[in-house]
Amino acid sequence: MATNPFDQQQAIPGVKKIIAVASGKGGVGKSTVATNLALALREFGNVGLLDADIYGPSLPRMMGALNQKPTADGAKITPINRYGVKVMSIGFLVEEGSAIVWRGPMLFKAMDQFFRDVQWGELDYLVIDLPPGTGDVQLSLVQKVPVNYAIVVTTPQNISLIDAKKAIDMFERTGVKIAGVVENMSYMLNPANGEKIQLYPKGELDSYLDAKKLTKLAEIPFNTSVSLGSEAGVPIVESNSEGVESLCFKKLALNLNQMK
Repeated sequence: MATNPFDQQQAIPGVKKIIAVASGKGGVGKSTVATNLALALREFGNVGLLDADIYGPSLPRMMGALNQKPTADGAKITPINRYGVKVMSIGFLVEEGSAIVWRGPMLFKAMDQFFRDVQWGELDYLVIDLPPGTGDVQLSLVQKVPVNYAIVVTTPQNISLIDAKKAIDMFERTGVKIAGVVENMSYMLNPANGEKIQLYPKGELDSYLDAKKLTKLAEIPFNTSVSLGSEAGVPIVESNSEGVESLCFKKLALNLNQMK
């Protein structure tokens, strides 16, 4: 009789809640959301941040830790501590411009090592930044560890919603509870008068969420300071904790913390 792969899930010792941040496509700011969410969650306890994008890791640069290397104690790896968050990424172990040319089995092994061989310690939250799409990494995650909530990141237009729907469908099929959707780059504030400007055409996201009975957890405005902070390795929640964008991320963290 075939075994259910989800029966093999094992909790990560010391980790209370796992939050997966996903998107159906690249370029929607998923890693930016994951990074700033992790920093915003510091208010509610100890936080870890795992870069599960094996082929395109970006968190070492976004967290300002490009040249840092994790240390090892026997078979255990000590994650990098940055801004009070424990961070782990394959990007700490390879040069930034080096391609990871792995087939599925190597990827599965790397994911397992991130879960089992990293000394995460006692964490209230482990935020996992997933790669775009619905492939091997996502399947490996939901089979190996119990994910408490998934967040799907999209931009307002339908071309992004098309792929966000696929990510939502994947989590529904694998039995992962969806906390809701984050609409990133939702609008831009006119610096002259504070008026909201639509950078992208508003698609059918709101009506889709209503039909699915899913929550829009946050509308994150577009601001060049957010992307500049990511490039510089100082996320906006760290550099300007009371700015409009940071307050949106803090509200997102509060909403997650209130979920059972």
